[in-house]
Amino acid sequence: MTLTCRIHAAHDLRLEQLDTPALGPHDVRLRLGAAGICGSDLHYWQHGRVGAFQVREPLIPGHEASGVVEAIGSAVTRVQPGDRVAINPSHPCGHCDYCRSGRGNLCRTMFFLGSASVFPHAQGLFRDAFVMGETQLTPITEADIGLGEIACAEPLSIGLHALHRAGPVLGETVLITGGGTIGCMTVLAARLAGAARVIVGDVMDRPLAMARTVGADEVVRTDQIDPKALADTADVAIECAGHPAALATCLAAVKRGGRVMQVGTLPAEIAFPANSVMARELDYRGVFRAHLAFDWAVQAIRSRRVDVRPLISAQLPLTQAADAFALAADKTRSTKVQLIPS
Repeated sequence: MTLTCRIHAAHDLRLEQLDTPALGPHDVRLRLGAAGICGSDLHYWQHGRVGAFQVREPLIPGHEASGVVEAIGSAVTRVQPGDRVAINPSHPCGHCDYCRSGRGNLCRTMFFLGSASVFPHAQGLFRDAFVMGETQLTPITEADIGLGEIACAEPLSIGLHALHRAGPVLGETVLITGGGTIGCMTVLAARLAGAARVIVGDVMDRPLAMARTVGADEVVRTDQIDPKALADTADVAIECAGHPAALATCLAAVKRGGRVMQVGTLPAEIAFPANSVMARELDYRGVFRAHLAFDWAVQAIRSRRVDVRPLISAQLPLTQAADAFALAADKTRSTKVQLIPS
């Protein structure tokens, strides 16, 4: 039996003892290293859904995690007991047209951990022990890289994928709206990609201070300025807040011929300045999860080309999951809150 955190409905978070699945030949049993509480986990907890993905059965959340190998199946060759590993939560089929064209994040039958996008749900990683296929694991041999850092590979991959979708930004100005975990990871990615100037906008002071810490050149309280003050300032604008006002800031700030990237999940119906997008020849692109960028993120963290440690605000034991979720939801006190073994 293993201690498990499950969401049964909005504001119904329970700790339960569940069986750990048996090992198959290519499976690995792991104990939890660290697991970050993501915005999507908070949406499932607060609203019982993320966009169109609604909780229809008890859901184990969690898709940002590291682990330590406890046992391996008879055919496993990639890892050994005792290895510390990064865990890729994406499990594309590898056979559909999107997978074959190199866009596995758009797989027609994607199995993404901790998600209600499929039914039965893809159960996640907020549990003391779990079983994974070996192909989703990357061993980390660098002793100075902590389990909390390794667990940040998935959110960093989102920022890296956003910059990949934006195209070359070397020498350009990048505006990022939203200074939470994903916004700050996108700052790190923009710096890695050679952006000359990175501006971050948010409506709270703490996220902006964190954005400064990880490399933003300028920060702006977007609720305290006229949006026109940012007009024509950015070559690329990246929406990471999941709020219509943040998207409006991006669309107002980007230069003619610029690129606007939507990372955040927005309401189903919003006002959209389609004629302005047309007349200014803006490129509007979606960013959904990541694919190859997960491996890029692992390498960036293990080499410390990026340092994610300032973003980890707290680590709480799984037995305190309710407190951890409440802390993660309070953006005046936290950026990334992680669960660790009990």
